[in-house]
Parts: sequence; structure tokens; C-alpha cells
Amino acid sequence: MKKLIIQIPCLNEEKTLPLVLKDIPKSIVGIDIIETLIVDDGSTDNTIKVAENLGVTHIIKNISNKGLGNAFRIGMEHALQQNADILVNTDGDNQYPSHYIADLVRPIINQEADIVIGNRQTDKIQHFSPVKKFFQWLGTNITKSLAGEMNVTDAVSGFRAYSRQALLEINVTSNFSYVLDTTLQAARKRLKLVSIDIITNEPTRPSRLFTNIFQHIRKSGMDLIRIYSMYQPLRVFFWLGVFTFIIGLIPIGRFLYHYFFVNNGEGMIQSLIFGSIFIIISTNLFALGIIGDLLARNRILIEHTLKNIKKDQLKDEEKTSNH
Repeated sequence: MKKLIIQIPCLNEEKTLPLVLKDIPKSIVGIDIIETLIVDDGSTDNTIKVAENLGVTHIIKNISNKGLGNAFRIGMEHALQQNADILVNTDGDNQYPSHYIADLVRPIINQEADIVIGNRQTDKIQHFSPVKKFFQWLGTNITKSLAGEMNVTDAVSGFRAYSRQALLEINVTSNFSYVLDTTLQAARKRLKLVSIDIITNEPTRPSRLFTNIFQHIRKSGMDLIRIYSMYQPLRVFFWLGVFTFIIGLIPIGRFLYHYFFVNNGEGMIQSLIFGSIFIIISTNLFALGIIGDLLARNRILIEHTLKNIKKDQLKDEEKTSNH
């Protein structure tokens, strides 16, 4: 019995939630059970009442707003507890047409992917400004370069399907948004990721995740740096160390030149001090890279343990529910 849970994080979505739920497929070949899950992230309108009236299967309410990343994590954990084989995440503002859900889960049903992303084809979206299209393209390509061999066509698309294995492997660490977090983790953990092309609906409201494109760039950029550093600390600190080492060599080279060939280095002591400071900084960065790499290795062991704990907890819950 394959179960699909369709998760919809919501923040004051009483007007658009019916549009999202209306087009959700009632049946999908290869899926036996289709359920819906609302994670209400501190709404102050009638989102919960609308969800109840429309027959949503699972409703989780956060008393305060915890952020999209936390809302996704809460829903993901609940889906695992409900023995979901596939989790689809879509937005409560009806950006993503629900009729694409059948296409989204198909590669997972056919065991061709662990994660499937709905590629919005942002270069074709008419209501996106040229500036927004450029930064979407830039962000996706930066994510692709950091993710290595993984084929990512729309890095920040929130329309995604996750297999049960992916749900067990991934641990959301970002409060802002889970999409970059889960993408880089998928690359690190060798999960298979594919994309399908979709066409988005017209916007129903401005984004509540960020107030402008530059805030989005800042928050997403910080997430990328933090997540990549968490999994590749040696590479990050090594190149930072190389950069500061080169900066330090320049004034030291200037001092040495004057010391041996000009005037015994008179008046150049400040260059020696300045260069030495940067050499010391680079040495510390190299050391931090080694320490960070050891911690990253330890994190891998912790995540393996956490995955096994999740499996054991789910088995115990299943046994309890059967009794």
C-alpha cells in the first residue's frame, strides 16, 4: 500500500487554500492512499476552519510563526509518522498547479528518483522582471556548482516530491527556507534528484517569505554559505586560507625586497607586521578547516545514527498502532 501525503505550509491562506485543494488528484496510478496535510504556521485568519471544511486529512497548527523551514520540517516528521511513502510539498498561495502532482511523483513511483523538483522555467514567467529572472538564473547556477554533479534546474522551487528514503536521510537545518538546504544535502548524500517542467499560476499575492529580491538574495546566500560550509568545511577554509596567505605574502615580499636590495628594510617594518598578521590568519583558517572537516565526519556518523533512530521509532509506532 503506497501512501502519498501532500503537504501545504500555510500562513493566512484562507482565500487561496481552496484553489490548491480543488485540483489535487483524487487518484494516481501506483498510489493507493492520497492524504493532505496542512501545517498552519501561526495564521490569524480562518485557514484552519477552511481546511477543516474542505476535509483536509491532517492539520498541524503552530501557535506562533516558526518560518517556512521549520514548518516543512514539522510536516516532514508528521508524514513519516503517518507512514507516508512519498511526501509532496506545495505552496498555499496556489503558485503551483496541483494537477502536476501526478507527474511530480511519477519518477519516485518508478524508482527513478529520490527527490523530484518542479522546474518553473523561470525564464518564461511573464510576471518575473528581468532582474528577478537574472538572479533566479544566477542562484540556480551557484547551487548547481556547489551541488556538484546534481542536475538542478530550479534551485528555489518549493514544488517538490520526496521519497521515504529521502525523508529519512534529510535533516532540515534552516529556518528561512528548506529548498536550498535539502538540495545541498541531497547532493552530499548521493540522493537522486530529477526535475520536471511545470507552468506556474498567476500570482495571488506578494511573497511573505521576503519583502524584496535583495532580501531574498541575502537570506538565500547566507543559507548557501552556511550549508556548504557545514558539509565542505575543509574546502571552504582552505581557499580562505590561501586567499589570506597570498595577501600576507605581498607586504612581506615588499619588506624582503627592500631589506636585501634597497635599504635593509628601513621604514618597511609596517609591511612585515601587516603581512605577518595575514599569514597568522591564514594558518588559523587552515587549522579551522581541519577541525571543521573532523566535525563534518562526525556529523555523518551522527546523521547515520539519527536515521536509524527514526527508523526504530517509526517501527515502534507502527507496532503500537497495530496493537
